[in-house]
Amino acid sequence: MFKVGLTGGIACGKSTVARMLVNKGALLIDADQLARELVEQGKPAWVEIVDWLGEDVLCEDGSLDRLRVAGLVFKNDLHLQKLNAIIHPRVSGLFMERSHELEESYSDRIQIWDIPLLFEAGFQDMVDFIIVVACSEDIQIKRLRDRDGMTRDEAICRIRSQLELKKKINSADYVIYNDGAEGILEEQVNLLWKKLKDRNYTGVRRQK
Repeated sequence: MFKVGLTGGIACGKSTVARMLVNKGALLIDADQLARELVEQGKPAWVEIVDWLGEDVLCEDGSLDRLRVAGLVFKNDLHLQKLNAIIHPRVSGLFMERSHELEESYSDRIQIWDIPLLFEAGFQDMVDFIIVVACSEDIQIKRLRDRDGMTRDEAICRIRSQLELKKKINSADYVIYNDGAEGILEEQVNLLWKKLKDRNYTGVRRQK
């Protein structure tokens, strides 16, 4: 099975690219979705986070208020490291399980690993091809403010908490720039899909 790592800067449009690839026939494993599963009420990660940060990070129904947690930890490097230590090992384990299940059932399909922290978490050597979705920082800030209601300072803090986008671009096999209209993005994805199918057919893998 051909495994493709999909990453990029926050609010660069990675989820849109993932959706377009799924519509073309790719199989998707979404790290954010797995993280949401792992912090469902009563699960071990949920318990650890609530014991650490207190019940103020809970919604009325007992679910974790992810935006409130983010607001607390992204201002403090040590807190962010602790949250990552709770979440990342569990996500990695579940990710491998889901990937193996898909490989057993659909060995000829292209598998998309949607991982915002692909490089930070060390997943880059586990995939055969890396896509980075990028856009300007001004657009990232605008999208975060429009989408999540962040202040400019909060948006910049979230952007800077990730590996510098330029470094991700330099390590990519393919870069998609999402500064314009969705039609332009779709054209780039069409070209990418052809490349992925060719790579999958020929068995060409990236140098690790």
